[in-house]
Amino acid sequence: MRLIDSHCHLDLVAFDSDREVVTQSAATVGVSDIIIPAVEAASWTALARLCQREQSVNLYAAYGLHPMFMDQHTKQHLLDLEQQLSSVQSIAVGECGLDFFIQEHDKSRQLDFFTAQLDLAVQFQLPVIIHSRKSLDYVLKELRIRPSLSGVVHSFSGSLQQAKQLLDLGFYLGFGGPVTYARATKLRALVQTLPLDGLLLETDAPDQPDATHYGLRNESAWIVDIAECFAELRKEPVEYIAEVTTSNAIKVFDLV
Repeated sequence: MRLIDSHCHLDLVAFDSDREVVTQSAATVGVSDIIIPAVEAASWTALARLCQREQSVNLYAAYGLHPMFMDQHTKQHLLDLEQQLSSVQSIAVGECGLDFFIQEHDKSRQLDFFTAQLDLAVQFQLPVIIHSRKSLDYVLKELRIRPSLSGVVHSFSGSLQQAKQLLDLGFYLGFGGPVTYARATKLRALVQTLPLDGLLLETDAPDQPDATHYGLRNESAWIVDIAECFAELRKEPVEYIAEVTTSNAIKVFDLV
């Protein structure tokens, strides 16, 4: 059973002490590939080095500027991102997006950085990895005016209508640990209802552990728990869940 973790921050300091153990554990349960989206410019060089090393799983870097770290981003970083994408292999642009959950965040500045990164994805013909909280209508508006874009809205938390609109645009929706909690009735209903060929599995490690590992540092090996939750909710074999979601990740990220 092959699995792909479509969103994992394996480059963060939380994994510095045992990163090789974490990747080996993931490989043992069938994880073949891990997508690692950057969150700030300062991490790009180390992320590139990490993905070039021999590992027990394939590691792929995406480069972007995360909306939760706006205080660390400058306009120069957008120019640097263009240079990074032109000179270093990248699986996608991201993690980028909009986060309006915290009212104090500057929405206008977030939009400027988000749209600039979408334009870079169009320029380099790369998919985008999108973070969106309380902002999906804004995201949908920007995607509609860039019809050539593809990618994934990770840790999807929107409505059924918004989900269908994103799928109609050719985007995929990422689901991870939150769907494993019984109280997450809306998310669980989405997983039961939406077509599997539009969904991806993710951990968002080290954050968002599944219900079985509540309170612990998340890791890619635990994506098995998410696949099993999908299987239970959809009443389909876990092998089928793995097969289809892996195929989806291969398509959106142009893997082999």
